[in-house]
Amino acid sequence: MGLLESLKTKLTPAKGKVSHLAQQHGGKIGQGLDKAAKLADKKTKGKYSDKIQAGTSKAKGALDRLAHKESDRTDGGVTPPPPAPPPPSAS
Repeated sequence: MGLLESLKTKLTPAKGKVSHLAQQHGGKIGQGLDKAAKLADKKTKGKYSDKIQAGTSKAKGALDRLAHKESDRTDGGVTPPPPAPPPPSAS
């Protein structure tokens, strides 16, 4: 077993716990992210507002994926294939 496979095996149980915690405390975490972003923006006097907001948005997106996406999957984590394209029309 390779190093990455070993790490993946060991971290799998932690992923479930993190997902559960993100579900339970997602609101508080989001508020904390907003508070930290506001403080950082204040300390930098608005110079990096766009970058701070982008980072906050990405962090909230990751939080949402942890809290919802992992718990919503009932298919064992398999992503369904995209729908088939419509048949060509006869002209």
